[in-house]
Amino acid sequence: MISSHIDRLTYLRSRFLNWSLDAFLIIDPHNIKYLTGFSGDDGVLVIGPDDHTYLCVDGRYLTQAKNETTGVDVVYMTDKVDAITSILHKKRQGTVGFEDAIATVHFYQKLKEKNEHISFREMSPDIDLLRACKTEKELACIQKAADIAGNALQDILPSVRVGVCEKDIALELEYQIKKRGAEKPAFEIIVASGENSALPHARAGLRKIIAGDVLVIDYGAVYGGYHSDETCTFFIEKVESDLKEVYGLVKQAHDQAVNAVCAGVASSEIDRIARDIITEKGWGNYFTHGTGHGVGLSVHEAPRISVKSDQFLAEGMVITIEPGIYLPFHWGIRIEDTVCVTSRRAEILTKMSKELTILG
Repeated sequence: MISSHIDRLTYLRSRFLNWSLDAFLIIDPHNIKYLTGFSGDDGVLVIGPDDHTYLCVDGRYLTQAKNETTGVDVVYMTDKVDAITSILHKKRQGTVGFEDAIATVHFYQKLKEKNEHISFREMSPDIDLLRACKTEKELACIQKAADIAGNALQDILPSVRVGVCEKDIALELEYQIKKRGAEKPAFEIIVASGENSALPHARAGLRKIIAGDVLVIDYGAVYGGYHSDETCTFFIEKVESDLKEVYGLVKQAHDQAVNAVCAGVASSEIDRIARDIITEKGWGNYFTHGTGHGVGLSVHEAPRISVKSDQFLAEGMVITIEPGIYLPFHWGIRIEDTVCVTSRRAEILTKMSKELTILG
């Protein structure tokens, strides 16, 4: 695996010939950090038209960029398009790749207007997998993030009981995650009870937990810039037999999908395994999202674990497995772990038990 920033840039530049490119524009802050070490949230990276790499930043980040990078020419900019144009003018013709999934229409139109001699090629599908295979250092950061988050949730569970509202649980969990050394939660923590649990991306609100509730907690931490992601579904004081059966079905889909993960397997096959188990029991229409996604510098990145994905798993990829069933206006059940792909199996990085758990 490629570890240093200079090596990563060298590798990307080595792909130019196969891609028939003369230069590449990177505007995704996560990709800029991956390639250079610069951790600011605004800038543009121009790789070539010569043997140089230019990191263009405004005055807020100039000193930071110089301190965090090596082997990169840091350029002060007041306008992104003007800075890019100034660099590309050295190449009076050619093809430049860019991240079309990140660029706005306004940015792209201005870029084309000022660089009529350049052909810009949409390269997001090719660049998406750039960060997918993690180094040992990256894996250590993700593992640390998962450990911090799991310990935080474990410690607050005794306080999760009837009468406590969703938002209070989310705030306490966020506090405990930060207290343990995380930079921040991986995303806005989801705490969804009762009918709110039927919303896959519910927000923690003022609803108070009652006996018999399904409680979904979707959470993670960021450590060293890297994310973890985990979802636990609990039951408050009691669980009805029909919900126990559904939980067992989701867990079966989760477990069999995890067991199928290894290098060389198609992402779509992992999704199919989980989805078929749920569909065969009549719940297919209530599993409304993909089975998982990549995790790293972003909490959602390549590869996608979806029936629509054409990607294959490779050793060192970190992905989630998160099947779920959601009955609108009633309840939702999701079970999620973050796992690392190896040559033979999945190594589970998140730490909470996924056995059925009753709280209170």
